[in-house]
Amino acid sequence: MNYIGSKYSLIDFLESSIDKTLKLHNETKKSSEMVFADLFAGTGVVSGSFKQKGYSIIANDIQYYSYVITKHVIENNGNLDKKRCDHLIEELNNLDGVEGFIYKNYSYGGTEGQEFRRMYFSDFNAKKCDAIRIAIETWLKQGKINEHEYYFLLGSLINSIDKYANTASVYGAYLKTLKKSALKEMELVALPIMEGTVECKVYNEDISELINNVSGDILYLDPPYNARQYCTNYHMLETIAKYDNPVIKGKTGLREYSKQKSVFCIKDQVAEAFEDLIRNAQFKYIFLSYNNEGLMSFDTIEKIMKKYGKYKVYMQTHRRFKADNARDNKADTTVEYLHCLVKEDS
Repeated sequence: MNYIGSKYSLIDFLESSIDKTLKLHNETKKSSEMVFADLFAGTGVVSGSFKQKGYSIIANDIQYYSYVITKHVIENNGNLDKKRCDHLIEELNNLDGVEGFIYKNYSYGGTEGQEFRRMYFSDFNAKKCDAIRIAIETWLKQGKINEHEYYFLLGSLINSIDKYANTASVYGAYLKTLKKSALKEMELVALPIMEGTVECKVYNEDISELINNVSGDILYLDPPYNARQYCTNYHMLETIAKYDNPVIKGKTGLREYSKQKSVFCIKDQVAEAFEDLIRNAQFKYIFLSYNNEGLMSFDTIEKIMKKYGKYKVYMQTHRRFKADNARDNKADTTVEYLHCLVKEDS
């Protein structure tokens, strides 16, 4: 998935920097004895990587679509039968389309006669998305699939349908005509099954509350960097994930999102929220991913983290995420910082 803030291309930098920090402080625990927490998990790229390295994982995200994907990536750990999963994917791919909520509200054909003619998906792909989403929910209620298979299938749907969206990467707007990828017929593709060695747990909570109830060895924080809220940029995926027939409004068909707004996207609140996290974190090692264009300045982050222990920073140039190539961005790259804290009271 082409996801804002994804650390897919930075994973080697993150892993090497974290490993270096542990060695500098003579950490003697093996990875299988350590708890790694990723509490702004996104699509689970970082927590998934550390799961494969043998860590016990705690992952969290306030967005439900993120929770669904990460629930599969992190918690499905040797409890899925690959042959059965392949069969379920094939069965879903063979379903006829259904004129459900997505078709009726987010395709051009489905919104005919409405105030807003939306074009997030082709008519065909919107119907197929509805058919698959309805079937997954029905199968769970009927006992045809278990909870592990449910999150595997639903996560696969979210990841697959995103590739056929008629947008410039995010769902803040749709294009006026169907682009080439949106014209292709959707194929449901299985998310990979990632094996680990120890217990893992995924949450769908506000981090400011969850931080008081979890503990471990390494805390990795990758909050939003700017004022763009994920709840509006990915509202379509949230609706597909929940499939709760929400009341929607406006040209883009936004669902109610006030409870999912992040204070990390609000300039005059982010520093206080960040310090609260650091203060309340029950972890020895804390790492913050943040770039040189974020709402918090480098100096603000350094000042806060130094209050609570030994501080160090690593940096790497990183290619900028571009949701729309037509935008006049200041530069093609940004500087990604990994701020590191060894907390003294942990």
